[in-house]
Amino acid sequence: MGHCMSCFKDHSNGDVTASPHRDKDEMTDIAAAVSVYPQAVPLLQNNENSLNSFKSTSSLQNANTMNTFGEQCIEVNTPKSSISEKTPKPFYQKLPSIPRTMSSLGSSVSETKINQLFDQYKDSLEEAILAEGIENLCNDLQLNPDDFKVLVLAWKLNASQMCRFTKTEFVHGLKDMKTDSIKSIQLKLNEIICGLSRESEQYKDLYRFTFKFGLDVSTGQRILPTDIAILLWRLVFTSNEPPILNRWLLYLEKSPHIRGIPKDTWYMFLNFCEFVGDDLSSYDDTEAWPSLFDDFVEYENDQMNQNITKNDIKLQD
Repeated sequence: MGHCMSCFKDHSNGDVTASPHRDKDEMTDIAAAVSVYPQAVPLLQNNENSLNSFKSTSSLQNANTMNTFGEQCIEVNTPKSSISEKTPKPFYQKLPSIPRTMSSLGSSVSETKINQLFDQYKDSLEEAILAEGIENLCNDLQLNPDDFKVLVLAWKLNASQMCRFTKTEFVHGLKDMKTDSIKSIQLKLNEIICGLSRESEQYKDLYRFTFKFGLDVSTGQRILPTDIAILLWRLVFTSNEPPILNRWLLYLEKSPHIRGIPKDTWYMFLNFCEFVGDDLSSYDDTEAWPSLFDDFVEYENDQMNQNITKNDIKLQD
């Protein structure tokens, strides 16, 4: 049952000092107890002070309430049993323990697992994963060695050359990817590819990496052989193929005099694709394009003119 704040009293902490309502025998018993246990006097005094403080606080709260709500009085629906308890209940309940699976979320990957994964595929004579080990890794990842995802993996490992992952590249790369198992690598590759578009900075970085990746660094190679460049262009544009790509690669295949692709030509081709779009009519040969692009556009224009001439002849016939 509720109590009015202005008349609220805690009967369990009542005043134990003399009062008009206590009889003489009761006061005699209290005096005797004090003489036997003199240390109880401060406790009784503290208890009395606490009660007086509580009454003062209650009166202040009641006065504030009356000033705010007029003649109304706030009732506190607090069970007597909770008030009379000597040991107060804690303010909050004990929090449940966090499951191990939840506490492990967000933790860093295991370098031990990455090292074990590397040892599973590394060459028996060299501290690196070579062609056979990469093929086994691709099989476990359910990928073909010439899959676009394998190129993305090499990019994330920052591999220095094809068909070779050093231990440093493999361990640091997987740690950066936050992966330490075949399953987590598969999921991460899918996530990365979903975020790649031809206009994104991530894709442009992958595109530039692909040129370096195709070079034979053991011989100091600085120009990509044309046949390797054609394969890598098809690979890097697997899901972002520009409209001009097939015509460009066909031109390279029909031009035996083109022995290789230098770095500036490789880099500029991405800009070239964005600039010319579907039609080469917007190409300006006075711009600072590599000469190979000038030759390609001229070749394409000649092909276009020949097709127009042939069609005119057919119409006249």
